[in-house]
Amino acid sequence: MERIDFADLQAFVTVLRCRSFKLAAIELGLSSSAVSHAIRRLETRLGARLLNRTSRSVSSTALGQEIAEKLSSGFDTISSALDTVNAPGRGRFGVLRINVFADAAAQLISPSLKEFATRWPDVRLTVVVEDRPVDITAEGFDAGMRYGHLMPEDMVAVALTGSQRWIVVGSPDYVNRYGTPNRPTELSAHNCIQLLLGNNASFRWEFDAPEGNFSMRVPGSITLKDTATTIAAAKAGIGLAYVLESRVQAELTEGTLINVMPMHSAYGDPFHMYYSSRRYVHPALRELINIIRTNNGLQSLPDLPHEKQNCQQGNFR
Repeated sequence: MERIDFADLQAFVTVLRCRSFKLAAIELGLSSSAVSHAIRRLETRLGARLLNRTSRSVSSTALGQEIAEKLSSGFDTISSALDTVNAPGRGRFGVLRINVFADAAAQLISPSLKEFATRWPDVRLTVVVEDRPVDITAEGFDAGMRYGHLMPEDMVAVALTGSQRWIVVGSPDYVNRYGTPNRPTELSAHNCIQLLLGNNASFRWEFDAPEGNFSMRVPGSITLKDTATTIAAAKAGIGLAYVLESRVQAELTEGTLINVMPMHSAYGDPFHMYYSSRRYVHPALRELINIIRTNNGLQSLPDLPHEKQNCQQGNFR
């Protein structure tokens, strides 16, 4: 068999992960034509088809999938070995792709981007913002961001913040017209802005009480799926909203929103970054995690060799 170039193998794995020649080309910094030639060259040298191509999709053959799994393991080993080398070019690790939900993007990613870009100018960071449940390994992400209780199994999870407080807010105009509820049971007399979760399930408002935590359905004529629109609707006086206190801190300070039931709230899990325990830890990902943790009053992670032993769910607080 003729010699197979490492670059052709990398192109094959990237195409399969991205499910697209165009996206793989962007990630690799090549033209789509160059990537196509690399795959054709690889298949010719192996004497076998590795990818099934249509005008709309790319998928692997059975042989292609088997080869890709073995190659991915090998690339992880190589990347892990390079990560231990303290060399001047150590920061040039290509692409870092993470998947986050909208609230985390607004609260954690946006305030960290400038510092991250300054420290890692050679890394191409891609942040995909969506609230649907995502299999980060299958969809080619290095890491994801979710609340602690939503962490997938078999993942390493690192807390990025402390516990998050959920409160009920309304605009001064709404309060003047309809008054304020004194306890959760009085919400039945108010228009409450409904919030859909990423899986399209209706979100139940939760409260902590001396007799125990409880959740309840509330009445409302408007249902929304993103926090930004929910906040805008509450500021417009449409109804009461149930949101993260940290998400509306600016509005509370400005007085455009009011915490209408300060004695009734709920504490939820911290935001977490998570990634596969079977992959090496991208050094730029560790840097991003540490920037976010520092911004939120948490300590930086310990040195890399100890992370896999200590960085299980909930251990970094």
